[in-house]
Amino acid sequence: MPDEHGRTSLSRGRLWTRRSLLAAVAVTPALPALAAAVATPRQTEGPFYPVRLPLDIDNDLVQVTGAAARAQGTVTHIAGRVMTLDGQPLAGARVEIWQCDAKGIYLHPGSGDPARRDAGFQGFGATVSAADGGYRFRTIRPAPYIGRTPHIHFAVAAPGRPRLVTQMYVAGEPGNDRDMVLRGLTQAARAAVMVELSPAPQVEAGALAGRFDIVLA
Repeated sequence: MPDEHGRTSLSRGRLWTRRSLLAAVAVTPALPALAAAVATPRQTEGPFYPVRLPLDIDNDLVQVTGAAARAQGTVTHIAGRVMTLDGQPLAGARVEIWQCDAKGIYLHPGSGDPARRDAGFQGFGATVSAADGGYRFRTIRPAPYIGRTPHIHFAVAAPGRPRLVTQMYVAGEPGNDRDMVLRGLTQAARAAVMVELSPAPQVEAGALAGRFDIVLA
């Protein structure tokens, strides 16, 4: 049975350790102090939030409990902090992500051919921010699909604050300038959701890592 955060007993056993979090966060430098003044912009949830959550909804989307193989695509570690406008950490925030698999198909009946979807990719994950606001996910490098540049959807629900839905983008992607959802943001807001993904052999062989701090207004 899932616990109060939606994690099953099996998924809780595979949560990434604090050491993994620190290694992933260390790949990219901390945001400058002034960056905390820019709230993470709200963006559309889109049509592909799962209709039914998978049984395995931990923060490791690459390895699904019971799947014969891990997800296709480049393993990518995303880590950061959930914080307030003045830089104070927010503990106990539920952070959810969902994204398409390496073939561009979401965990949703309206996204492509379900028979082609990568069964080794969880498609959706959730975790809860630590006392220092830290969170982390092990997923794949987001893939493009028709009309959209690579991105990862985020939803953050912190105690006493309205739920934030946003999207994280990959710096340097050629499709960024053509993406209508991303182009709707101001330059400052766009910078707040743009993440550089760098090789991270110290975290996992062959993996990428990036830092995405989430600032709640």
